[in-house]
Amino acid sequence: MSFILNIETATKNCSVSVAKDGQTIVCSELAEEGYSHAEKLHVFIEEVIAKAGISVQELNAIAVSQGPGSYTGLRIGVSAAKGLCYALNIPLIGVDTLQTLASQAGVIDGKIVPMLDARRMEVYSEVFNADLTVERAIKAEIIDENSFHEYTDKLYFVGDCAEKCKAVLTKENFVFLEEVKYPSAQAMSKISFDKYQKSDTVDVAYFEPYYLKDFMITAPSKKE
Repeated sequence: MSFILNIETATKNCSVSVAKDGQTIVCSELAEEGYSHAEKLHVFIEEVIAKAGISVQELNAIAVSQGPGSYTGLRIGVSAAKGLCYALNIPLIGVDTLQTLASQAGVIDGKIVPMLDARRMEVYSEVFNADLTVERAIKAEIIDENSFHEYTDKLYFVGDCAEKCKAVLTKENFVFLEEVKYPSAQAMSKISFDKYQKSDTVDVAYFEPYYLKDFMITAPSKKE
């Protein structure tokens, strides 16, 4: 019997779940424009552990969303996960954010394209088969009318980019599942358990989120 704490903070959705043998027992999450992860994450961790009826010492592993996604959100989630792993001396599991998002599509045919907003018409995207095997690796790309034109089977788009992408991605085989907007820790449970069973873990000391693009800090303009 294995208990895994799943942490997902790569987007506006701050999400935490406890899973038993790959099945989610309880999940707490909140998606806000203001990115309240720093305030909510530890509250949610304490909440889900209490609701699951276990102690933190009963956790067998911590799984964390490894990106791509929000720089600040990823840092908060990974820092919390590392701290728990150090304190409890348990393994850390890194989970592909876009795979978690793709798994929420719930389709049995075609291909799934999870996309996360990267400003303007740029997105972080990946392409999965319906069984969640990778068809095309993660990349940052600018979306235009020619994007994904090489795919002739049905493409299901999920993520927070529907509003800006629907106007240019108009082929008949393109379907936007707009209800699937953010990755959730609830959907991480099976993925993290599969990795745990294979001992597919990361080095707690050296693990870093997958930002995909360098984080740029723009200096504030000087007032005259």
